[in-house]
Amino acid sequence: MGMSVGPADSGEDSVVSEINTTPLVDVMLVLLIIFLLTIPAAIQTIPVKLPEESNVVTVTKPENVTIGVDPDGNIYWNAAQLPDYNALFERMKEVAVLVPQPEIHIRGDKEGRYEFVGKVVVTCQRAGILKIGFITEPPAGALSVKR
Repeated sequence: MGMSVGPADSGEDSVVSEINTTPLVDVMLVLLIIFLLTIPAAIQTIPVKLPEESNVVTVTKPENVTIGVDPDGNIYWNAAQLPDYNALFERMKEVAVLVPQPEIHIRGDKEGRYEFVGKVVVTCQRAGILKIGFITEPPAGALSVKR
């Protein structure tokens, strides 16, 4: 039995045609260790009870007021256009003293700026309105009512 330690012709360096896999194995082992350490941290979550979607039918009472806000910022009291936020404030002061106080339902256009709806909410707060609601479209596919 003999063992070959060097090249056979002992004068010429021969080309090694084998791939050195040692660096590849080292990198793969490091990646495996990193994944094994980070997966448990990614799986652990905080237990949170998420809200369920519900579609409640709006009961429109005659004393409730619907305020519409279009994309241009125009304000509508039920169906009548108001000239500005001062006129809205004066109308809200009139209904704020009624017993029971009516609810204000805000119907904002989805293409409008949040600033316009925010001004209506601030006007409601200034006038002393306690119940403010927003009228929205139900999400697609949520046509049935959960009970």
